[in-house]
Amino acid sequence: MSTLLRTGGSTSKLIFGSHPTIPPSPVHLLAQSAKNIQDDKQIFETTDTLQAKVSRLTNGGPFGATLLHKKGINVTSRRFTHTDVEFPDFDAYRRDSTRDPTKPARDSEDERRGVQNLLFYGIGGTLSIYLGKEAVQTLVLYKWMSKEQQAQAATEINLNEVPEGLNKTFEWRGKPIFVRHRTQKEIDRERAVDVSQLRDPQHDSVRAQRPEWLVLIGVCTHLGCVPIAGQGDFGGYFCPCHGSHYDAAGRIRKGPAPRNLDLPPYSFKGDDVVVVGSD
Repeated sequence: MSTLLRTGGSTSKLIFGSHPTIPPSPVHLLAQSAKNIQDDKQIFETTDTLQAKVSRLTNGGPFGATLLHKKGINVTSRRFTHTDVEFPDFDAYRRDSTRDPTKPARDSEDERRGVQNLLFYGIGGTLSIYLGKEAVQTLVLYKWMSKEQQAQAATEINLNEVPEGLNKTFEWRGKPIFVRHRTQKEIDRERAVDVSQLRDPQHDSVRAQRPEWLVLIGVCTHLGCVPIAGQGDFGGYFCPCHGSHYDAAGRIRKGPAPRNLDLPPYSFKGDDVVVVGSD
């Protein structure tokens, strides 16, 4: 009986769909683990995958997503195309020469740059005129005589102040003037000189209007030093700067000076006055 009952119980379990408990096999366990690992991979999402999902939902399905993906664009919204948008008119702010969009910019360049050119050439021209005036004025004033020199345009010298055999220095236009009262011995010696042997040949009669009076500009013709009267190898003038020797007629006789001492314009006013600066 007990055997029948057990058999009947087993039968009833089979009838009602109950299965006996069977331990899982190793193959079944490996397959279940691989499935679980695969399911875990699908859980993780990246930014690209999320944006791709949004693109598919908001940009017209797979076709729109594929098109945007090819263009390198990922968007999360979609705007419709409008053909009725009105753009503002800026013609009131434009110049008349630039209102035509088909006209080249080169054709309106002169009109557009009129103010800039006026400022550039106007200011530049004014500045150039001012600088030119300053340069010319500086050169003219540099070469022009000062008021003191103009006041000394003609200097009168009293010959009674110069004893015979001596030299006295005066000033004319800022330059030293040598007035020498020569002795008869000096006159004879200088007139006996062979002018063909001189560096700057001039006869004594050309150097002195009156034999006893010698009037010279006391500036060495070498480098502008003032010679010393009554010195040198020829008893006339000696320039200590570079060793130029002049005779009693002011002629260069030795040294680096290229020519004789210069003669100023002068004239005699009677027997006792000489006017330097006036012929």
